[in-house]
Amino acid sequence: MNSAEITQTDKDLIWHPFTPLVNPFGHIPIKSAKGAKLFTHEGQTIIDAVSSWWVNIHGHANEQIADAIHKQALELEHVIFAGFTHEPAVRLAKNLMTILPDNYSKIFFSDNGSTSIEVALKMAFQYWYNQGKEHKTKIIALDGAYHGDTFGSMSVSERSGFTRPFFPFLFDIESLDFPTEENFDKVLAHFDELTNDEACAAFIFEPLVQGAGGMRMYSPEMLQQLISLAQSRGVICIADEVMTGWGRTGTTFACDQIEASPDITCISKGITGGALPLGITACNSKIEAAFQSEELSKALLHGHSYTGNPMICAAANASFEIFESPECKNNIQRVHNKHLKFVEQLKTFDKVENIRLQGTIVAFDLKGFGETGYDSDARKKIYPYFLERGVLIRPLGNVIYLLPPYVITDDELDLVYETLLEFLRNE
Repeated sequence: MNSAEITQTDKDLIWHPFTPLVNPFGHIPIKSAKGAKLFTHEGQTIIDAVSSWWVNIHGHANEQIADAIHKQALELEHVIFAGFTHEPAVRLAKNLMTILPDNYSKIFFSDNGSTSIEVALKMAFQYWYNQGKEHKTKIIALDGAYHGDTFGSMSVSERSGFTRPFFPFLFDIESLDFPTEENFDKVLAHFDELTNDEACAAFIFEPLVQGAGGMRMYSPEMLQQLISLAQSRGVICIADEVMTGWGRTGTTFACDQIEASPDITCISKGITGGALPLGITACNSKIEAAFQSEELSKALLHGHSYTGNPMICAAANASFEIFESPECKNNIQRVHNKHLKFVEQLKTFDKVENIRLQGTIVAFDLKGFGETGYDSDARKKIYPYFLERGVLIRPLGNVIYLLPPYVITDDELDLVYETLLEFLRNE
């Protein structure tokens, strides 16, 4: 089927995510992709400056990952993961253990970032339940958090337009103000009070960068103090590294930039290089110990039909090999260095404020474009402007950010930068 054969009626059969059914932008049929580029049926080239929702780290149509999937599909495409295991899953677990904290001991497979959060929450709640401490039910989360779209992950996210229809069905949490240099003493005092509550079960956070919340960033020193205080009182710390993992913040995981280690880490997005969906919830031996029993009632009773899919694990193992290569590490540093120079250019514009950079993520706020958020009118102007010029950018309201695949070339990055600067000059 070519572009001419894809009619508007055909397109209307699909219900797209985070998109009104009456969509002012339409949906562009993509024929193929390679590296950092998307190719339409009409012959347009679009630079994927947001890694297709932050998942693609090694470029589109990566041959090493594709070959691994193909080879695995011909050998074992899937098998029920309750009662069976297989080499790709074992190898992936061993690979992950080489980059997770030393005291980590278990890997739980699921399907995506949201489900990795669900598993983490169930682990935390049942950790206390298995020890007869059923009163431990309170969760602390940061204001502005976004942890996913399933009911547990929505519950620990900020109450917003994303979740408003579901408010009656979400469980209550304790919200902690987003930490800044100006308010941190107050935040820490409030956190001290919250963690001192005997009912406090866990603290969940996006380390260093809140993604959907507007690419808001806070310092490793602040995170270190929060985790240290929580763990001193036995509160379970859950790191949502779904977006921040796999080098996005300059280190393999954002929590690698602090001394303390979370008790549970949620991983997804870049784990397969953007090829296939996979969620991982990893935990330390402390969490595991509460589940060490032959009793079914003390097992973590969670699973999906495609848990531990061999083809997905094969893709993740191939992505891991690429990620660990010197070439990938050099690319991460190269993109960061390019962003550093771009930041200096951004500083010359009065309409730009709150410029921030962490690893391969660069973001800034636009004055006069309203507030942060997907429902902001700013997107109606910014999104099509860049798409018409061959650059995929999905602004978060008045926040523009770049989060490209690591394989993006210097020329491609320069084109993205120049398109952004042209936009700023004409505003």
